[in-house]
Amino acid sequence: MEKDKRYLGLIYGALALALVVVALGAFTRLTEAGLGCPDWPGCYGFLTVPQSAEKIAQATEAFPHAPVEIQKAWNEMIHRYVAGTLGLVIAAIAFLAWRRPERNRMLPSVLLAVVTFQAALGMWTVTMNLMPIVVMGHLLGGFTTVTLLFMLALLERRRIKEPTQLEVDVQKASIGGKLKVLSVAALLAVVMQIALGGWTSANYAALVCTQLPVCEVDWAEKYDASAFHPISPKNETYQYGVLNFDQRVTIHATHRIGAMVVTALILLLAFAVRKPLGAGASLLLLGALGIQITLGVTNVVALLPLSVAVAHNVCGLLLLLVTVRTVVGVFAPVSMTAAQSSLGDSGRLSHG
Repeated sequence: MEKDKRYLGLIYGALALALVVVALGAFTRLTEAGLGCPDWPGCYGFLTVPQSAEKIAQATEAFPHAPVEIQKAWNEMIHRYVAGTLGLVIAAIAFLAWRRPERNRMLPSVLLAVVTFQAALGMWTVTMNLMPIVVMGHLLGGFTTVTLLFMLALLERRRIKEPTQLEVDVQKASIGGKLKVLSVAALLAVVMQIALGGWTSANYAALVCTQLPVCEVDWAEKYDASAFHPISPKNETYQYGVLNFDQRVTIHATHRIGAMVVTALILLLAFAVRKPLGAGASLLLLGALGIQITLGVTNVVALLPLSVAVAHNVCGLLLLLVTVRTVVGVFAPVSMTAAQSSLGDSGRLSHG
């Protein structure tokens, strides 16, 4: 039991570190430091940011197209250092998971694969000069990593401390098929909205509309679906965006409309779960949604202040986690021991 508690503590630590990585990623992107180091995994050919006159001269000679900006380079490298540390912690979690048969083995294995691919996306972000599809993929990879760690923490916590059968029976009696459909719809809407937010940021469309509720220009007339083509027009660099004004308006307006859809679905879900999952679950949904709406509106009226924009990214992730927690509560109100055992068995079968 003591070893399980330490293992759970390691998962919680990885979850907290992953949240920091997401926040640092948003800060790096919003300070235009994504290309602060023009190479990967080092910086101008060094393991750390060149700062002496001699090293800066070497960096300038090696990368004449990318003058050294020390602050931006540090923003990028700190993000890489923390992300690398997270990768090592996740590798340790996967190793420990396979040492004990009662632990979930599937999620740590998936996590290790995701964080490895995430490292590749980080490299491509630099080598492909901020291509929007790669930048958005990198953001979604970070959100996926946090979500998988969160789900692993839920599973392991439930395995260690199971709910009583009475709690299970009360929950199951209140959960119907319509609530399950609504919870999945809300989760999918949140995921799509996060992807839209990533696409908005990657294409520098956050400031093309500065009035509420949708846009000050005739966005419906300007709507251009080609703005969502995954392969952007070929360009030497995608920093500051390559799409035209109408395409950026299209992206921004769609993101605003998506926010309205998410708001409606989360409000319905919060109302629907107040009895089967309790007032706490409902209030968590409403609180996360309220904060995210406030931050989104502030971004518009205050023209994207850095601290608010970073908070908007992090709160979007928190809304996703709260929604995931709600979906787990709706679909799996029972003890996760049986599911845990099943997942472990399937993992052993797949590797047998």
